[in-house]
Order: sequence, then structure tokens, then C-alpha cells
Amino acid sequence: MEKRSFLFLIGGIFSLMIAMGIGRFAYTPILPLMQNALSFTNADAGYLASSNYAGYFVGAVFAGILPLKNNRTFYVRISLIVSILTTCMMGLSHFYYLMLVIRFVSGVASAFIFVLASSIVLDKLAVTGKTSWSGLFYSGVGFGIFFSTLFIPSLNHLFDWEGVWVGLAIVSIILTIFVCFWLKDSPTTMIKKDEQQINTQAPPLTWLPWLISAYGLEGLGYIVTGTFIVSIAEKSPTFSMEPTFVWMVVGLGAIPSCIIWSTLAKKCGFVKTLVFSMILQSIGIALPVLWLTQSSFIISALLFGATFMGITTLATTLARQMSPSNSSRIIGYLTATYAAGQMIGPTIAGILSSYTQSFNLALIGAASVVFIGAVLLVSGIRFDRMPLINNTTSIKSN
Repeated sequence: MEKRSFLFLIGGIFSLMIAMGIGRFAYTPILPLMQNALSFTNADAGYLASSNYAGYFVGAVFAGILPLKNNRTFYVRISLIVSILTTCMMGLSHFYYLMLVIRFVSGVASAFIFVLASSIVLDKLAVTGKTSWSGLFYSGVGFGIFFSTLFIPSLNHLFDWEGVWVGLAIVSIILTIFVCFWLKDSPTTMIKKDEQQINTQAPPLTWLPWLISAYGLEGLGYIVTGTFIVSIAEKSPTFSMEPTFVWMVVGLGAIPSCIIWSTLAKKCGFVKTLVFSMILQSIGIALPVLWLTQSSFIISALLFGATFMGITTLATTLARQMSPSNSSRIIGYLTATYAAGQMIGPTIAGILSSYTQSFNLALIGAASVVFIGAVLLVSGIRFDRMPLINNTTSIKSN
């Protein structure tokens, strides 16, 4: 049983590596290569990123409202196939408007995988008393960012930027085989999950609008760094290393972050920890503007990687606590708001940077937006004083 649970978790991790680490975030380290080869402006790059996040928004909305509860495994597998195809097609197209469509469809697939795989894994972990493993599950995004970036310099040297996309699609195919074997929904999840609800308590649903608003601002702010940090490093005279190294640091920071933030949340409270992580992220976003050195880029990347998935883990955990019986829908709503922010962020940042010939204004604005989101959450810290919220995980584990 332990081995089966472990393989199930690995399947979930691999699904996030494909959908998020590769399908969604590989664009960031590949972007400078595409800009150099195709003469994309920052505004063009921003529109292309926003197209992907618009697809992510649409996918999150539909994943939340469509009756997919009894067929989650099937839709995850279909979405994985679409994600692989769109990743490959990015390397086969040189037509900008076709790329916009491809990135949109890729965003839809990423959202379906994230929402449905999250609900499958979180539900199963709750049933088996292993909710402490949720941090390991979300580390899949960091693993995906790190390992996909490892391939990029070599693939680019051998096959140029087109070969990078195709090569990452092949890596995704290999990972998908294991996902199909190991990540499967089970009927017992639906039955036992209801039994678990008796012992859980969560913030009231009346507080959900505050969480959704703050999470939307997080999406709007963090994605500026998430889209342009490699391009900013490449263009900076103070950065002399391989630009993709910055993105590897982001991945390294993201791998343990979910476990660290979840552990901290159990001790200090989920809302309080969420507020702190967002403030820390806002500092990291602004750092290259306030302190322009090679070290500042590395520290900024580390702070960014260490917080962005941790924030997602904390927010989705809180959302699921509010409605355990309908986790797909409520995570879908939360993700849709997050995606709406992401859709706007790169476009605004791209236009501002093209107009000012600098990313400074965009980064300061992004940092301010994330900080405001943290302030909105302060009203929820009082729920951390309710012992059952902090001990939900430990209750389920006993």
C-alpha cells in the first residue's frame, strides 16, 4: 500500500512537471532565444505570454464548472496529450499569430492538468492520512523548471530554439507514460472523503472573496518576474553568467518550498504564513531594481522560486479546507482568478518595458501589487487562532 501511494504521488509530480514546469514555464528560459532569432519585442513577448495565461484562465474556469468529478483521470490524460502536442508545435512554427493560438491551447491544457491532478492527489492524500505529502506533490513544478532548464543550453546549441521545444516535448512523452500508469483516481476517494469531513474545520466561505482577491493580485504581480526574469538577466550588463542559470535557481528554490511553507503554516497558521510569503516575494521581485548586481538576480530568483509555489500550496490548501466535498470547483475558481491576473501582467509589463526601454517600472509595479495582496489577507489571520485550522493536517494524519 505504501509503495502504491508513493508511485501515485510520483505520477502526480510528473503531471505537474509536464503541465507547469515544461508546458507553461519553459517559455521563460526559451524566450531570449526566440527574441534573438525572431526579433520579438518585449511587447510581442508579453502578448505571447498573456495568450498562454488567457488559455490557463479559460481552462481553470471550465475545469471548475464542468461535471468532471467522475472522469478526472481521463481528462488529465487527454490534457497531457494536448500539452505535449502544443509544446512540440512551438518548435515547428515561425508564424507569430499561430504561436499565439498554440500558447493559448497549451494554457487550457495546463490548467486542466493542474486543477484536476491537484484535486485527485489532495483527495487521495486526505483519505490515506498523508496530507503532509502535499508539499512533495507541488514540488513537481520546481522539479519541472529545474530539469527542463538543464536540457535547454545543449538542445539550443545542437538544434537552436526550435529543437528546445521539440526536445522538451519528447521528455514530456516519457514522463506521461509513467503518469498514465501511476496517477489514477479511485472510487474509494469519493466514499472515504466524506467521512473525513467530520473532523475538519476551515475558514468560513464568507472569507473566500478575500483569498480570491489576494490570489488574483499574486497572479498579476508574480508573473512579471515569472515571464521576463531570464530576459532581464540576459540584457543586464551586470549579469555575466548563462542567463538560463537564473531559471535553474528558480527551480531549485521551488523544489523544497512547498514542504517548508506547509510545515511553517502548521506551526504559525496558514493565513499568517501566506501573508509573510507574499511580502517576501514582493521584496524579491523589486530586488533587481533596488540593487542591480549579479548577486541580486540570483537572490531574486531564489526568493521568487522559494515563494511562488509555496503561495499556491497554501492558497489551494485553504480553499480545499473551505469546501472539501467540492475541491475541483473551488480550486478551479481560485486558479481562474490567479490566471486572470497572469493574463494581464505580462501584457502591461511588456508594453511598459518597450515604452521605457527598462523593466524597472514593471518590476516595482508587480512588487507593489503582490504586497497589496498580502495586506488584503491580514483580515484572515484571526482564523489562525482557531486550533482546528492549524491542526487539520495532523488530525487527518492520525
